[in-house]
Amino acid sequence: MEFLTTFVNGLSLGGIYAMIALGYTMVYGIAKMLNFAHGDIIMVGGYTILLFLAVNPIVAIVASMIFCMLLGIVIEKVAYKPLRGASPLAVLITAIGVSYLLQSISQMIFGSAPKFIVIAELGILKIGGLSIGYSTIITLACSLVVMIALSLFVKFSKTGRAMVAVSEDKGAAQLMGINVNNIIMITFAIGSALAALASVFFLLKAPTMSPTFGSLPGIKAFTAAVIGGIGSIPGAMLGGILLGVIECFAQSVPVISPYTDAIEFSILIILLLVKPSGLLGKKRREKV
Repeated sequence: MEFLTTFVNGLSLGGIYAMIALGYTMVYGIAKMLNFAHGDIIMVGGYTILLFLAVNPIVAIVASMIFCMLLGIVIEKVAYKPLRGASPLAVLITAIGVSYLLQSISQMIFGSAPKFIVIAELGILKIGGLSIGYSTIITLACSLVVMIALSLFVKFSKTGRAMVAVSEDKGAAQLMGINVNNIIMITFAIGSALAALASVFFLLKAPTMSPTFGSLPGIKAFTAAVIGGIGSIPGAMLGGILLGVIECFAQSVPVISPYTDAIEFSILIILLLVKPSGLLGKKRREKV
C-alpha cells in the first residue's frame, strides 16, 4: 500500500510539473526561445491568490489565472518581442533578467519571509491501508483534465492548428495569413495561466510562498520538458509525470532522499547523452 500511495503522490506531483513544462515547451516550440521567467509566474500566481483569498478561494484562483495571463502577455510584448531577430544568448539573458525582476518586485511588496497561504483545509481519504490526501486526488484529476483539454485544443481548434503551423515554419505560416504575433501572444497567455494553476496545487500541498519559490519548480519543469522532448506537448506531459514519480520514490527512501535533486538532474544528463532530442522529441534539420 505504501508503494501505491507513493506512486499516486508521484503522479500528482508529476501533473503539476507537466502543467509548468507545457508552458516551457509551447513557448519554445512556437517562439523558439526559453522563457526562464516562467517559473516565477508560479510565484506571482501564489501571491495573487494571497491578495484575493479573503474574498473567496474560487475568486482568488480565477484572479490569479487572469493576472498571470496578462502578465505573460506584457512580458512577451515588452521584453521578448523586440528581440525576435536577436541572438539566442540575448533572449536568454533577458529571460533571466525578467526572472530576477519579478523576484525583486515580489520581495519589495511582500517581504522576503515566507507567507502562509491556506486555500482550503482538505482531509485524507483512507481506503483500507491506502491513505491519499484529497489535495492529491484533486491535483491529479485537474492535471489530467488540463492535459486532455490542451491536447484537444491544439489538435482540433483553429488557433491550435495555427500554433502547430507556426511551430513548424513561422515564415510559411505568415505567408498563409496566420498572425504570428497573436499566436505567440496566445501561447504566452496559455502558458502563464497554466503556471498560475500550478501554484494552486503547490499551495494545496505546502501552503507557503516566498519570492524565490518558483525557481526550483521552474527548473524541474524545464528538466521535465527536456526529458520528454522540448517543443513536444505529449513529451512535456510524459516528462513531468516521470519526474514527479521519480522524485516521490526517491524521497520515500531515507538513504537517497537528500540526493533527490541530484538524481533527477543526473537522469536528465544521462538521457541527453543517449537521446539528445528527448523521449518524444523530433530531430530537426536546420536549413543553412
